[in-house]
Amino acid sequence: MNEFNEFVREVFSAAGDIVIKSMMGGYLVYFNGKLIGDICDNELFLKRTPTTDKLLADSELRYPYEGSKTLMHVFDRFEDTDLITELLEGMYTELPEKKPKKAK
Repeated sequence: MNEFNEFVREVFSAAGDIVIKSMMGGYLVYFNGKLIGDICDNELFLKRTPTTDKLLADSELRYPYEGSKTLMHVFDRFEDTDLITELLEGMYTELPEKKPKKAK
């Protein structure tokens, strides 16, 4: 895992359990078991939810990687721990539960 991913994990861990998994050249970011965003080219992208749309209204909306169909918020306010906690708690309630794996 690179330094940027480790930095994101460290900063966001203050709000809960952060897991970063490698996926197709980028990384998926999970908060307490829910997918909250992607890391691509050392940039953090957060999913759009009512909370992120409100709290990150002034942030840039971009596709995290070529071919992506999902516009996401580019997040760069790592020094604002109150914002991070508020974002993650809000996103957690708004994002769907992880689908249970089907038995084979």
